Amino acid sequence: MKLATIRTGSGTAAVRIDEDGATELGAEDLGAFLAQPDWKLSARMADGPRHRLATLDYAPLVLRPEKIICVGLNYRTHILEMGRELPEYPTLFAKYARALVGAFDPVELPTGSDQVDWEAELGVVIGAEVRRASPAQAVEAIAGYTVVNDVTARDFQYRSPQWLQGKTFERSTPIGPWLVVDESTPGEVRCEVDGDVVQKGDATNLVFSPEDLVTYISQLITLVPGDVIATGTPGGVGHARKPPRYLGAGSQLVTRIAGVGEQRNPIVQAR
Repeated sequence: MKLATIRTGSGTAAVRIDEDGATELGAEDLGAFLAQPDWKLSARMADGPRHRLATLDYAPLVLRPEKIICVGLNYRTHILEMGRELPEYPTLFAKYARALVGAFDPVELPTGSDQVDWEAELGVVIGAEVRRASPAQAVEAIAGYTVVNDVTARDFQYRSPQWLQGKTFERSTPIGPWLVVDESTPGEVRCEVDGDVVQKGDATNLVFSPEDLVTYISQLITLVPGDVIATGTPGGVGHARKPPRYLGAGSQLVTRIAGVGEQRNPIVQAR
C-alpha cells in the first residue's frame, strides 16, 4: 500500500495511491491521517473523492511534522570517505518543517552557499506514539518508508561542530512521493546528478537499522505519528570527491530507492 499527500484545488489531501488513481483519506496530510486509530484499516477501506494519477501534484509527505530527526554517518562507505571511525551511538541532528519540499518540487540553493551537496537517504515515518521502545515495539511504531534527500550546505555545516545550520535551509529537502506500507524491503539507494550516478548503497547495510534508530531515539524523546527519521546517506557525496562537486542552479537531482520510490527535483537559486 502506498499513501501520499497531494495538492488539490482546495488545499491538500492525504490519499491512497492505487493502480488506476488516488483516493482521498479524509485528512489534510499523512501526519494527521497517521494520528487516527486504525489508520491502516481506514486507508484500505477508504472510498473518498478520486484523482487521476497523471494529475497528482505531490506535496511533502507530512506538512508539519513535530520532529524531523536525521542520522549522520550511518553507512560504512560514507563514514570511511569522510575519514571517521564507525560510531558506537547514532549521530543525531534535526531539521524543521520549512525545509521540506515535495518529490518533484524545485530544491532551492541556499543564498550565500556555493557548496551545496546531495545525500540520498531512506526515510522512516512514525505511525504510532512510542516512548522507550523495545525492538519489537520499534518495529510496530514504523508506519513505512519513503525517499529523502538531505541536501546540505557544506560550508555552513562546517562553520561549527554542530551541523544544524547546514542542514535545514528552507525548501531544501525533498521527501516522498509516497509512504510505502507493508510492502517490499527497501533496497538500493541511488542518487543521480545531471544524469551521472553519484551514489549507490544498500538500505540493508546501515550501521543502525530503522528499528535500532526508533529504539534509541525513543529513549530520548517520545516519537509521535508523522515524525520523520532520515537514516543517513551512503558514500558518494560531492564534498568528499577530489575535486569536490556540488549542485548548481539548473542541476537535476534524482533520488531513488528500490522498492520505495523515486524523486526528481530541479535545482534553483533561492529568491
